[in-house]
Amino acid sequence: MSDLFDLKGKVALVTGASSGLGVQFATALARQGADVALLARRVEKLDEVKKDIEKLGVKALAIQCDVTDNAQIREAVAKVKEHFGKIDILVNNAGIGAGEPAETQSDETWNKTIDINLNAVYFTAREVGKLMVEQKYGKIINIGSIHSVVAMAGLPISAYAASKGAVMQLSKALANEWAKYNITVNTIGPAYFESEMTAGIVGNEGFAQVVKTYCPMGRIGKRGELDGAIVYFASDASSYTTGQYLAVDGGWTAI
Repeated sequence: MSDLFDLKGKVALVTGASSGLGVQFATALARQGADVALLARRVEKLDEVKKDIEKLGVKALAIQCDVTDNAQIREAVAKVKEHFGKIDILVNNAGIGAGEPAETQSDETWNKTIDINLNAVYFTAREVGKLMVEQKYGKIINIGSIHSVVAMAGLPISAYAASKGAVMQLSKALANEWAKYNITVNTIGPAYFESEMTAGIVGNEGFAQVVKTYCPMGRIGKRGELDGAIVYFASDASSYTTGQYLAVDGGWTAI
């Protein structure tokens, strides 16, 4: 059974890998034996992550990439292909939060959120997907949110929720198109975990009450609690699972 989750010999590409959940995803895949290409804008942070990943006995490659720039995405994918020879796993993790009331939300906030949280997911999946189609194999994991399926009373997240809901539907559409190439496409929907993006929210006293109200487990996620989901979707354990959304949320979306 353990062989189902073995990623030795696989190459994973993780976007937004310089901090937060991106680091956790990359580390979880490396622990299962995958070599990892790390993409993010902050190359100095990527270098630190690269060193930590290599301590796990796998190879790592750090590439500076702004995922809102299609040319940079193409160049980064080409570099990974040149360096490792293939890409077996894509984790589309790069994202931002946005919390402005809909009636006063700026065009800039809306467009930036959609560009990073949705457009970049598609364009990265498209470029990596070309390689996977040729390989007749691939695992694409798009990182959505509990807000892919629910909003939240009192929280103005129209741009964020729209982008994450679209990511879930994009995953279903790509899963449908690429199943014939032995490519699976799935979405993970985390609730709130500690990260740079959520730092301004989870540390708020009022938010602690929100968590107690909306999350049956009464707490935010802990480091490592997304590892099982990412390894499952990246491994052959999920060979017959595609187009699915898996909430890792302490029961948040169950009520």
